[in-house]
Amino acid sequence: MTLQQLRYIIEVANRGSMNEAAKRLFISQPSLSSAIKELEKELNITIFERTNKGISLSIEGVEFLSYAKQVVEQAELLEHRYLNAKPSPQHFSVSTQHYAFAVNAFVHLVKEHGMEEYELALRETKTYEIIEDVRTMKSELGILYQNEFNRKVINKLLKEAQLEFHPLFTAKPHVFISIYNPLATQDAVTIEDLRQYPYLSFDQGEYNSFHFSEEILSTLSHPKSIRVHDRATLFNLLIGLNGYTISTGVLSADLNGNEIIPVPLHIDETIEVGWICHRNVSLSKLAQAYIEALRAAIEE
Repeated sequence: MTLQQLRYIIEVANRGSMNEAAKRLFISQPSLSSAIKELEKELNITIFERTNKGISLSIEGVEFLSYAKQVVEQAELLEHRYLNAKPSPQHFSVSTQHYAFAVNAFVHLVKEHGMEEYELALRETKTYEIIEDVRTMKSELGILYQNEFNRKVINKLLKEAQLEFHPLFTAKPHVFISIYNPLATQDAVTIEDLRQYPYLSFDQGEYNSFHFSEEILSTLSHPKSIRVHDRATLFNLLIGLNGYTISTGVLSADLNGNEIIPVPLHIDETIEVGWICHRNVSLSKLAQAYIEALRAAIEE
């Protein structure tokens, strides 16, 4: 086993493709594939599962990747310290539901920990894909919520994927509405108050189950309903159509301006937001720093 082979594993995991990794490593795809197969044979494990759809990390591969990253990181620290070598670009990826505080934390991470070169990724995506991203190590961390309604289904998926949920905070439900909405002056609103306004929610694609919805009370019917794919579109519709969405109430004026406000929703529910990661896999320094940035962003 060599450092070069470990670097190959890390690059393939980051790219999710042998061809893309080979291009980045400036070697041929057959040479890269051969080097990885030799390592798998030497260690008697399967690091990557190969299918018609491509490759993904096996359960053994996820654990191996964690150790490989630690070894390569330590080797690069030694090279930088004693050989004056240029450090490799930093890598970190997080997949999240559509939360402003997750973006704030990412901004803080880049400002505080970004070196001259880095390759980072922030994926605002669907609930099921967040779990898949972390399971396959496409992302090191995922951010999503649980509540009484979806907890059993979400926990079952996490358990099957060898993932674990770490709570960040528990919130009472709020609605996000425009400051121009007639309900903006109220101290709290009810479901009945909202019925005349368009209900906005994030589309979950082929996994559009009630349990994967980003919004609680997903089983309720709405006379006017619009599904969107991104946060910017949703906020534009909140303003343009006097629509509303249901969320945690945690909002960032720095990123989202002052035209959207949270108003408490009068209902006996709670939302528990947290981060997920692989069980028994050590977090990178950037992942640990991002979690601290999350906590700081939430406190603000």
